[in-house]
This record gives sequence, structure tokens and C-alpha cells, in this order.
Amino acid sequence: MSLATRIIAFYKSLKPPPLPGGIEVLFPQQKAEVMGIVEKFFSKFYNDDYPRQLIFGINPGRFGAGTTGINFTAPRQLKDYCGIEHPFPAQSELSAEFIYELIASFGGPALFYRRYFITSVSPLGFVRNGTNVNYYDNKALEKAVKPFIISSIQNQVSFGADTHECICVGEDKNFKFLTSLNEEYKFFRKIIPLPHPRFIMQYRRRQKKKYIDLYLSTLNDVS
Repeated sequence: MSLATRIIAFYKSLKPPPLPGGIEVLFPQQKAEVMGIVEKFFSKFYNDDYPRQLIFGINPGRFGAGTTGINFTAPRQLKDYCGIEHPFPAQSELSAEFIYELIASFGGPALFYRRYFITSVSPLGFVRNGTNVNYYDNKALEKAVKPFIISSIQNQVSFGADTHECICVGEDKNFKFLTSLNEEYKFFRKIIPLPHPRFIMQYRRRQKKKYIDLYLSTLNDVS
């Protein structure tokens, strides 16, 4: 069974946990048109059985993975960089722009995805009043989704992850939460934090090349 088959099965098997009132799940893969694109993407880049190192974002947002079903990949990047046609609006998203500039600097999607799998601590996203919510923004939400997060990480590790080191996108709350889980469950020997692309693009855009170089050096060190 190829890694693509296992990843696709993982997304098809996701079942959202019960959520606190006022918070809704962002689950694009439950739509047939999104799942079709997910299958094309992973069949194109993961149709092998080589282990990948995991890169953990926070959780999907509305305009990136919340639309395409693929982490840190907005519709524009999905077509322009990955060569996958789709039915989504031709929109972009700041984090996706940074990640795909990084991927281009790394050598392109084929080379990058041959070595890494970008996922999220929570593979499903959350919205409240039409606005993105991070799993750690609300203590009731964090408590509700924690068992789901643990199970999701266990599943992803089991289908072919390199467990020596992983990368955490987000140096503060996401890193602290993932580190706490790792201390208990021993998913990885080491977790390496990096600044979140949205922070970089919003507040450090003039230093973007410096941060891309930081990502590249970190990726090469853990390879």
C-alpha cells in the first residue's frame, strides 16, 4: 500500500469531535470535489512508500487547507506550483505564499514532498462567527479536541513518518501544546519550532528571505 493510499484513507476516516457551542468544524474533505483534489495531490506526490518527516501547522484555515483540503496550499498555489486544476476560486493566502516560495527555493514540489509531509496538529479547522479559530484559542475547544488530536498524530506516525525529528510551525502555543503531548506519548525524539509564516508575512515581510533561509537550513539539518 502506497503512502498516498494511507494518507487519503486517513482523511476519509476523520470524524470531528463534539465541539463547544458557537464553534463549527472546518472539514473540507467531507465534500466530494475537495476529496477528489486531495486524491490527485497525494497520488501525484506521495505514490511511494518512503517515510516523510512531518511538519505540523496549527489547524486548517478557511482560505488555504479549509478550501483545498491540503495543508498550507491555497487554490492559486495548487494550480501554479503543483499543476493541479481545480474548481475553487483563484484565491491565495499569506501562509501558502510563504510556504510555496520556500518550496520553490528547496527545489520545487516534487523534491520537497518527496521528503516532507505538511500536516497540522489538528487536521480539521474551526470557525466561530465566520472567523478562523485556532484549537488553543479556547480552553473548552482545546479540551474537546485533544483526544482527536492525539489519535490523529498516532495515525499519521503509523503510516510512514520519520520519528527522529519533526518541525512545529509556530514557536509559542502550538509548540508548547505539541511538546506537552510528545512528552507524554513520545511521538518524536525531538520537535523543532519555526516561526509561523503568517507572522512572517504580516510583521516581518521585509525579512522574508532571512526566514526562508532559516526554514531551508532547518529542513536540511533534520533530513
